[in-house]
Amino acid sequence: MREFDKIKEVPLKHLETVSCSYGAIIINKEKFVEKIEKISNKENILEIRDEIITLKNLISNVKNDTEGLLNIEPNGDTISLRRDILSSELDQILDSQTLERVKYYLNRLKFGILKVKTSKINDINLHRWKEYDEIITDSLWVLNKRDNSGMHTGNYWGNFIPQIPRQMMLRYTKKGEWVFDPFLGSGTTLIEAKRLGRNGIGIELNSEVANVARNLIEKENNRENVIEEVYIGDSRKIDVKQILDINKIKKIQLLIMHTPYHDIIKFSKDNSDLSNAKTTEDFLKMFGEVVDNTVPYLEKGRYFALVIGDKYSKGKWIPLGFCCMQEVLKSNFSLKSIIVKNFEETRGKRNQKELWRYRALVGGFYMFKHEYIFLFKKEK
Repeated sequence: MREFDKIKEVPLKHLETVSCSYGAIIINKEKFVEKIEKISNKENILEIRDEIITLKNLISNVKNDTEGLLNIEPNGDTISLRRDILSSELDQILDSQTLERVKYYLNRLKFGILKVKTSKINDINLHRWKEYDEIITDSLWVLNKRDNSGMHTGNYWGNFIPQIPRQMMLRYTKKGEWVFDPFLGSGTTLIEAKRLGRNGIGIELNSEVANVARNLIEKENNRENVIEEVYIGDSRKIDVKQILDINKIKKIQLLIMHTPYHDIIKFSKDNSDLSNAKTTEDFLKMFGEVVDNTVPYLEKGRYFALVIGDKYSKGKWIPLGFCCMQEVLKSNFSLKSIIVKNFEETRGKRNQKELWRYRALVGGFYMFKHEYIFLFKKEK
């Protein structure tokens, strides 16, 4: 297709803008695509712009739709699109200065409505990737507060924010797949799995904590009719194969670990608890045993997210996160990303900011305001 000269002067009516509110809009796929094809067949760029402006007006006010392009009730012949994203795609067409580019964007819009393109590891439609702005792709996460909606609770000392497992599941699982958390705690991972329509298995050493987690998970709404199972035991030794056999699965698709940060918080008096390891070396050995006992059941090509921070000991910084990273890399994993998550509120430092600032000034150190999410991919 030959490229036309850029339009040097455009009549005023072609410069009008239509504001579109945020939200979903239901499109009749067949009729909308037919409309796009008719517009694309035109050879006059100004006529095309007129048609696109009309479409923008319809999106802004569906009551003016006389062609049946927009449906209120969804069915098999419809698709739900983000109103603001669709509007921005039409703006992109309006802003294009050549007929070739206009037709390219029209064709891309049509293709994005007709086709769904997903990868093997998630449900993200790559033809509509702009609609997934909830999903974080940066390596620095600044999250001020935890999500306390549904059955999520911040009462358990040392639990992690639900946004972490949510992001991991959206990026690295499909609905109906299996997520495994060997350090379940208060059940954050499985609560979020239930909300997102993923099946989950969690292991917790402390029976009292496990029962609280099970109760919270059961109370969470099960809209997708998924399975969430809680088992009590030592993740270094528990028979993972037997657990998978009980649930009639061979592999899991996402492994999430939020291990204790050694002895920063003592979770129990059990010698099997990693928070009771006598030395950093002992902690890493115990952590390595958990890895060895669980990673064989992670499907090849799938992901392992390790959430952990560093610690101070006797006035020295201990790079606990990177030590654990090295333990994982002893297995058949490649390192895909290191995400740094800033956290403003923790139960341990809540209402003690001035005290910690004083300690930092006296001790010559900087206060921890971050933790790591190490993301690994299983290669074999």
